[in-house]
Amino acid sequence: MKTRRTDQRLATVPFGATPARQPPSTSEGANRVVWNDRMPDALLRGVRGGKWHTLIDKVYDPQNLAAASQSVLGNEGAAGVDHQTVERFEDRQLEELRRLEEELRTGKYQPRAVERVWIPKPGSTEERPLGIPCVRDRVVQTALLHVLEPIFDVTSSENSYGFRHGRGCHQALGRIEALLNEGFVHVVDADLKSYFDTIPKDRLMGRVRERVSDSRVLRLVEQFLEQGVMDGLSEWVPDKGTPQGAVISPLLANLYLDPLDHLLAEAGCAMVRYADDFVILCRSHEEADGALEEVKAWVEGNGLTLHPTKTKIVDARTEGFDFLGYTFRGSLRLPRKKSLDKMKDSIRAKTGRTNGGSLTKIVGSLSATLQGWLVYFRHCHGNVYEALDGWIRGRLRSILRRRAGKRGRGGGMDHQRWPNRFFADQGFHSLCEAHGRFHQSLTG
Repeated sequence: MKTRRTDQRLATVPFGATPARQPPSTSEGANRVVWNDRMPDALLRGVRGGKWHTLIDKVYDPQNLAAASQSVLGNEGAAGVDHQTVERFEDRQLEELRRLEEELRTGKYQPRAVERVWIPKPGSTEERPLGIPCVRDRVVQTALLHVLEPIFDVTSSENSYGFRHGRGCHQALGRIEALLNEGFVHVVDADLKSYFDTIPKDRLMGRVRERVSDSRVLRLVEQFLEQGVMDGLSEWVPDKGTPQGAVISPLLANLYLDPLDHLLAEAGCAMVRYADDFVILCRSHEEADGALEEVKAWVEGNGLTLHPTKTKIVDARTEGFDFLGYTFRGSLRLPRKKSLDKMKDSIRAKTGRTNGGSLTKIVGSLSATLQGWLVYFRHCHGNVYEALDGWIRGRLRSILRRRAGKRGRGGGMDHQRWPNRFFADQGFHSLCEAHGRFHQSLTG
């Protein structure tokens, strides 16, 4: 059918077209269970000597532990090495929280080892490790995060978008698009090799001590950094890195890179960082060369490693680069190949020719996947969605061909036998049409 040709001509929807409020101030983002109406002002004004002295009582405060517990229970997740599930913890919640309060108050708290499991890497035959702390340790880490996060966030760079209140992927992507439109097309595409696993623990603790002097809170952070890892029957303590799966790991990882953020900002570099993924956008190749040299020197001096082949300077007008699932190339905004392959794998799993479910059920399952995908990738060029719609309908026609006793993939007369409207009547969520409605809502 040719009724959607106008969608193919739709321009890329700019990231900035999506309404987004300004990031909240540090005081607004601070957890009010810990930081009452008066205390957030101290975050902005600072404290005597620049360091916070008495914090441990805020960590084990019953209200903080209760709020942390609700957060952990809401996220669900698997059991750790003690085999305690979130359901079991919830059944004994009051007792568990009283015990944690007592252990933290008296200094007897000791985290258990993190259980390591291996999960498949998307689009690969390889596996990657995943760490699962015990439920009770996740509760303590969350309570600790409630206390420490605002203290470090108040001085964090505006260039950092990952794991911070009021910030996210689309704001980082919007900043990149704005810089590209201003002519910052020479891009340092940097890749830190195994960043989370290679952060030097002693230097990381030094960053924490710059703002916190409470010895018991510092010891608590050290305990989490020294957590063992249990893989099958083997247990060991990693020499470097933040604990896998730990609630506080993103905060600590941001903290360690914060000096690099400020260094590049002071040098006049336009950097956009999301956790350990960052790019530096420059007006000339020479400027990009200088920025890369700054990064190399800082990384080497701080015990980290740049990936030798993945770190490069590219011209966004011709070569393009990937960031947070998108590919930026010229005026195009496309899903990164890995992102697209992952989505297609999910569609393939639901549209095998031997799928015995009703067409309505299959289409309903597809629609849930497609709606979620479009929420994130709604800023791509319109022809991306038209191609995907056609590919998906082709798989649905192949299912119907098989049920009609025919072989091969759907095509030819199948388009007349089962036109696009037929699938729309079955509830098919057309990406092309949804993108068109989104575009019209912005321009109308």
